[in-house]
Amino acid sequence: MNQERKLEAIYNKYRRNHKENPDSKQMCCMWSTNNPPDVIDGTEPFCEIEKAFDVQINDDDAFELYDMALNDALIYIKKLRTLQEKK
Repeated sequence: MNQERKLEAIYNKYRRNHKENPDSKQMCCMWSTNNPPDVIDGTEPFCEIEKAFDVQINDDDAFELYDMALNDALIYIKKLRTLQEKK
């Protein structure tokens, strides 16, 4: 499965849990937009993304990713992975 499809599959899995959210391809739709979580790092969607892309997402990264569209998020995740591989 290519990376775009991998992220979209995770997005679709968690977006379906929140019927109030449109299919806008925005990362925030993986959580309730009516009652957003106080903390998003370490939540199931980000844990699954970390595992699927072999990347660590800290609090700052989670905050950035939360407000991105899927294609921008994928670029961000790829950059994170590249930076983490160099360490």
